[in-house]
Amino acid sequence: YIFLFYGNRSSKTFKPKKNIPEGSHQYELLKHAEATLGSGNLRMAVMLPDGEDLNEWVAVNTVDFFNQINMLYGTITDFCTEESCPVMSAGPKYEYHWADGTNIKKPIKCSAPKYIDYLMTWVQDQLDDETLFPSKIGVPFRRNFMSVAKTILKRLFRVYAHIYHQHFDSVMQLQEEAHLNTSFKHFIFFVQEFNLIDRKELVPLQELIDKLTTKDR
Repeated sequence: YIFLFYGNRSSKTFKPKKNIPEGSHQYELLKHAEATLGSGNLRMAVMLPDGEDLNEWVAVNTVDFFNQINMLYGTITDFCTEESCPVMSAGPKYEYHWADGTNIKKPIKCSAPKYIDYLMTWVQDQLDDETLFPSKIGVPFRRNFMSVAKTILKRLFRVYAHIYHQHFDSVMQLQEEAHLNTSFKHFIFFVQEFNLIDRKELVPLQELIDKLTTKDR
């Protein structure tokens, strides 16, 4: 299913995969997520398991979505070039400019591959920060964890939006559309469950979101 379909496929990822250490509580949570996803009920699968900490559940799933998008974008990097995508867009109406608030404070206009490289590198830096995403049991989450997680998920959404609007033909040629749809549906159900992305940010894929989610209301 969603986490397993990559096993025997091309293991090309855009950035190195972020591993959750085996034996850790977060690893157990990830296993729980895989098991419930296998049931096919995504609405149930995204719910906070009984007795679990919301921050930890959001952290584990954020790492997992990063890995999924990393794989999905990795399959189409040959088609997403400076020439094919001189701006980072999601259809003709939506264009994204990059700023991370530290290295690049003023939003810059750049190509999609450059933007996604900035974005995924920035996300990786957040995931690798032990004070933000603690991997050890008992280490508390920072008070601003949820707002950082929301920014990560908002930015990861833009990669899905770009792939759907600009590269869906390539995805279909590669016969990856079922994987992309399942991954995105899981992502959307998760962010809806915990209200993690503002509705206005989701507008570039609103039609698709409505289509994927109406069947499961």
